[in-house]
Amino acid sequence: MTTPQTPLTNRLKRIQARLGIEADGVLGPETLSALERKLGIVVPERAMTKTLQRAVSLQCSRASLDLLVGFEVGSRQRYEREYQQPVWPGGQSGVTIGIGYDLGMTDKARIREDWSPLLTEAEVMALIAVQGVVGPDAKALVRGISHVRIPYEAAAQVFFTRTLPLFAALTRQAFPGVQKLPADAQGMLLSLVYNRGASTSGARRREMANLQRLMRASRLSLPALAAEFESMKRLWPELPGLQSRRQREGDVIRASKRRYQPAEIIKV
Repeated sequence: MTTPQTPLTNRLKRIQARLGIEADGVLGPETLSALERKLGIVVPERAMTKTLQRAVSLQCSRASLDLLVGFEVGSRQRYEREYQQPVWPGGQSGVTIGIGYDLGMTDKARIREDWSPLLTEAEVMALIAVQGVVGPDAKALVRGISHVRIPYEAAAQVFFTRTLPLFAALTRQAFPGVQKLPADAQGMLLSLVYNRGASTSGARRREMANLQRLMRASRLSLPALAAEFESMKRLWPELPGLQSRRQREGDVIRASKRRYQPAEIIKV
């Protein structure tokens, strides 16, 4: 379907192709990072203004962000097969749309701001109607909004331009010092916060509090960070998918001290 935005999207896809990145038509962190490299724009963190520091919270590897998307929806092909309609992932999640966008955990104003440019007013209102509901109660609501379909392009646009920067800032706020980690490890902390939020209070958040404490240490220990991820598997004895995710994140953190090529780094 052709829209007024189509010519601009096609121009952006041509630029992305020339930059050697995926031509998805989304002006997100990967495209901006590629443009900065092409133009030779390098700003050391110590020289950033506070505004720019808020705009770029983390420097993650492309591989870690691909893994995050994989955790949420597998691949584009799987997304188009299974996730274009709202789902309930289980546990204490709310109704979820797009790339892991949890309507149960997102306030109404944010839902409207994120999705109004991409959906009809009736569809946005349907999403808002299930806002704030989590757990088994959310499962019962999925069928009622099954008519809302989110194409992959729309899901990717919200994920990379709206949701990911928000959670990157939240990750840096919750875990001061995260920006000192290797790029793969920064991506895995982002993955954790995207999946669980950033709260460190309560018995089920023991490992999150330990991660926060480890981040304050004068010398960061990658194995110690990875061990906290692995310890979280205790929380989901009946959810092997989440257990596998925490293990994979821990494995990536352990191996994250490696040489990165400039083209691998994406500023989020």
